[in-house]
Amino acid sequence: MTGERDLRALLSGMRPERNAGRFVFVSVPGTVPDGLTPVVTVAEPEGRTLVVHQEEADRAGLSYDYVAGWITLRVHSALDAVGLTAAVATALAQAGLSCNVVAGFHHDHLFVPHAATDEALRRLRALADQA
Repeated sequence: MTGERDLRALLSGMRPERNAGRFVFVSVPGTVPDGLTPVVTVAEPEGRTLVVHQEEADRAGLSYDYVAGWITLRVHSALDAVGLTAAVATALAQAGLSCNVVAGFHHDHLFVPHAATDEALRRLRALADQA
């Protein structure tokens, strides 16, 4: 299935949805430690970045600085679509909210400050309504 490329359709069809839980970014050397089920994995020269449930990181004794809420944009965006990330990041930045974006094959995923997840959802829904 081909993803959407039209920015207006992407924005109006975002349907942002909150995923339950608190998520943290951790860095580990080598492979994923037992007991962790990352929702995101990124290999970097300094180590493997994992986004995991906060409870998993706590059980494993892993340190983190940022606790996030996870929002999925339910629109199926094409990986070569132009402007969606910029529009979302701009709307959240105007509200003073940080946003870490991860593109999946089918959807874009946003990690925002956990305490501000509801505000981020309001801003994203308003952006969709304006499109």
